[in-house]
Amino acid sequence: MTTAYLTHPASLRHDMGPGHPECPARIHAIEDQLIASGLMPFLFHYLAPAATREQLLRVHAADYIDSIYQQSPDDGMVYLDPDTAMNPHTLEAALHAAGAAVYAVDLVMSGEAENAFCNIRPPGHHAGRSSSAGFCIFNNVAVAAAHALDHHGLERVAIADFDVHHGNGTDEIFNHDPRVMLCSTFRHPYYPYEGTGSGNAHIINVPLAAGASGAEFRAAVIDNWLPALARFQPQLLLVSAGFDAHREDDMGGLALREADYTWITETLKGIALRYAKGRIVSTLEGGYALQALGRSVLAHLKALSGL
Repeated sequence: MTTAYLTHPASLRHDMGPGHPECPARIHAIEDQLIASGLMPFLFHYLAPAATREQLLRVHAADYIDSIYQQSPDDGMVYLDPDTAMNPHTLEAALHAAGAAVYAVDLVMSGEAENAFCNIRPPGHHAGRSSSAGFCIFNNVAVAAAHALDHHGLERVAIADFDVHHGNGTDEIFNHDPRVMLCSTFRHPYYPYEGTGSGNAHIINVPLAAGASGAEFRAAVIDNWLPALARFQPQLLLVSAGFDAHREDDMGGLALREADYTWITETLKGIALRYAKGRIVSTLEGGYALQALGRSVLAHLKALSGL
């Protein structure tokens, strides 16, 4: 399969300080694994453009976007919330992270790529219409979904989110928009302590208990996601690809392994091939144990590309 790989150097310049888990080394950890495995040359490489204001406005309030620009520092660091900081390069990184997801949608909709993975940061799924949270500034996957609907004229877009944390920002943005189905698994109770009360016909939230294994994760997907996706018949499948549910990730508290990421990717490919002409765009969310992150993304991309 033709798998696009999108990133941008600005992802490496966004730095929230020593010891912060959402660090530039995450990008290196992934690329080191892709190079060592021999997979990297078989991916089709693209430099991510910056998202435009018009693209951001589809999911974020104008005054929120303005506040991010206004708070962007010339030097030092500014905290948007207790977990999320901006250095002088953060705004550029956030714009290119959202832009990567948008461009990836264009690539798969045009047929230039069959699927795509965006190795970008900051992540996005905690960012709401008017709020940053949980290391996230712009909601990359939401910007991509809205672009698919408004620019490409799709009627049904699905988002699969297997990050250990509930994608509360994505849930908020699309909770009243039945054109977008969100299928999410997450540890509960756990940050952001949301998700169990927000489900409806197109928001499929499945909480998992601390320590849940791959078997429990797979059962949640089979019993809850797959029947909903079959009813919805998405024309495009987006993935909030968080890898912090891995058993080695201290930030998570679940017990997934690389084989589980292979399984969920292959399962989602089956859905995409059946309903969406194989079109998948995957964007990096969490994953903070660097070696486990690299191995997990490698498993994800091997399955996504079929290599």
